Amino acid sequence: MFSPSSATEAAFLIVALIQAVFALLWAAGAWLVTARRPLIHWATWSALSAVTWLTLSATLSSPPLLGVLAGVVAVIALERGVCLFIGRKTRDYLHLALIAAIIAGYWLTRDPDERYLQATVNYSVLAILYFNVARDMYFHARNSLPWRWTVLLAVPVSLGSLICASRVASALLDPESVLTVMTTDSALNLRTALATVALSLILHATLVGLVVARLVSELQRLSRHDALTGLLNRRAMEEALDGQLQRSRRTREPFAVMMLDLDHFKRINDQHGHAVGDLALKHVASLLQQNCGACWRALRCCTKLPM
Repeated sequence: MFSPSSATEAAFLIVALIQAVFALLWAAGAWLVTARRPLIHWATWSALSAVTWLTLSATLSSPPLLGVLAGVVAVIALERGVCLFIGRKTRDYLHLALIAAIIAGYWLTRDPDERYLQATVNYSVLAILYFNVARDMYFHARNSLPWRWTVLLAVPVSLGSLICASRVASALLDPESVLTVMTTDSALNLRTALATVALSLILHATLVGLVVARLVSELQRLSRHDALTGLLNRRAMEEALDGQLQRSRRTREPFAVMMLDLDHFKRINDQHGHAVGDLALKHVASLLQQNCGACWRALRCCTKLPM
């Protein structure tokens, strides 16, 4: 049975175990929610992270290329999962370029005295990836989630980016000390592992929060909108009318309610079937959603013109 010979190796094993557990949880969750592709990416991130930390615990002084690549591809999977979840285009060309930089840096700096250059490349790539994830999560929360402190969503990943950037600065400013720290059971490695444990747990909790917020939003939408047309249902319309009535009483501005009747709709159902009738309703609903806002703005402008 493998037993760690140092506190650093034990901490690395703890990180690997945590990531392995979350890999199983994300993989199981992918079968329970509709957003399967993002969750599969996050399961891949957790699994590859577990492989990376397990490799570091066994080969701290000289990690193999596959172990380094596993760590980078893991964060790429995290970023791609976030992009897929929020509906943003993935950065495939950037990811390929970063992987190529990792491979080139590994083979060009195989001399032990040049390990600090390899560390510079590796941590620079990780800092870029974490920064992209933090930015995507922040803008998604700011634009799509009804949260007050949206910046908090990006804090865990931002800290990961700052930690990687600090390692880059250390490697460039003091290469000799960095070489010693990287290859020994150092306090810095131990603190990095413990910080990774905390940040990983917070990041997993943040991703779970995103999924839960998406599910709650979807349930709210389904409870307030007609399943066929996507328009407000009776309950939601009554709430909207009540709110508008209260605003009208408060501001003393009049308002009107308009009702539409589709001519010959029964004939469509009788001659072409209810499936075609449903398509007609969806088409009318789409036209209303696209044009009512513009008509309302034009009406508001006309009412402000001098008589």
